[in-house]
Amino acid sequence: MNSKPFKHSQWRIGELARATGISTDTLRHYERKGVLTSKRLENGYRVYHGDALERVQAIRKALAIGFTLDELGVVFKVFDQGGAPCLQVRSIAAKKLAEIEVHLREVAALRNDLQEALKEWDARLAKTTSGQRAGLLQTLVARNSVKGSSTSLLIRKPRRIKKGKSHV
Repeated sequence: MNSKPFKHSQWRIGELARATGISTDTLRHYERKGVLTSKRLENGYRVYHGDALERVQAIRKALAIGFTLDELGVVFKVFDQGGAPCLQVRSIAAKKLAEIEVHLREVAALRNDLQEALKEWDARLAKTTSGQRAGLLQTLVARNSVKGSSTSLLIRKPRRIKKGKSHV
């Protein structure tokens, strides 16, 4: 609670959005995903419990290390019902770490493949006169180490799927 500049007994959506640095749309999305709850006043305005700032900060930190909103929804449901989801949280984090370890191995292999390709290409270019094609991309076909897998996607930002669009 020390992270709060001032203590609130409740937050209106705009106040909470400003305090957390995220949009009101994001707060509404968190509600739809079940990681944040609000009450409605008679006038229809949303109000969040006083600990909502801390909850949103926890959500943001958990998302940053790889948790999904769906995973957090399950965890917070247990927590909000008085349970102790600590082992579940640890299990999810261990799974995330294992995925990161695989990802790092794949990225390291990709780096090694690219380093080798660059060495080969430098040798080809040294033998090629200006304006002559060296056939660099064609050499990739002959390379056994370069796989036609999703490994190359590991260094790109993932595509965002627009709402209402299905991804096949």
